[in-house]
Amino acid sequence: MSSNHKKNEFHPIVGIDFGTTNSAIAYMHNKIPQILESANGERVIPSVLLIDLGDNVVVGRDALDSLVAMPGRTIAAVKRKMGSNNPIYVSGRDLLPQEVSALILKELKKSADDLFGEGEKEAVITVPAYFTDAQRRATKQARELAGFVVERIINEPTAAALAYGLNNLKKDGHILVYDLGGGTFDVSIVELMSGILEVKASTGNNFLGGEDFDWKLVDWLANKLINKHNIDPRGDIRAKALLKKEAEN
Repeated sequence: MSSNHKKNEFHPIVGIDFGTTNSAIAYMHNKIPQILESANGERVIPSVLLIDLGDNVVVGRDALDSLVAMPGRTIAAVKRKMGSNNPIYVSGRDLLPQEVSALILKELKKSADDLFGEGEKEAVITVPAYFTDAQRRATKQARELAGFVVERIINEPTAAALAYGLNNLKKDGHILVYDLGGGTFDVSIVELMSGILEVKASTGNNFLGGEDFDWKLVDWLANKLINKHNIDPRGDIRAKALLKKEAEN
């Protein structure tokens, strides 16, 4: 498929889901969405960045595995910081949230480059419905820094409704969409009118998602160990990492 696409100069618009914990990139082929795989064969990569001891940028699973061992060189959950002008200090550098996001997104772009050839890629991107203008601008800038041409920004509840084919319903009306992700949660009222979906109202929490559930489980497990052995494992970064892994499983 790869060689045929390149030979025919097939350049579809890609869709990008940049999540708090994981990210993915996809395109439409014969009206069916196809998620592109990374060089490691992963269809979804952790949204984690590592600048290693050799000053190399590492993204994805390897960066996630280094999150505890090299906390000063690793960044996770940068989506929660989008729109902020406060730089993030990592490995001796000050990077803005959109710059960190761009480095992660470049890893997704490699998958598209491998399939369709190098160069700028037209993209549709999604954002939480409650994102402010500043957060949307930062999100767009991150995609452009990564080499994408942003054709459109879609609210995540609208994207979810489209994915479920709700725009094909024959009856107009209102739809309640819950969007619970790895780091954010929002609830939106989406209006369907003549096949057009529009977010009419939305609210959410930038700090409520699966990641927060995991840390609550870590606290619960730690308290069990404190009560039984009078030891708080959260004081040791390796023990804390093991607890986090158990919580995720």
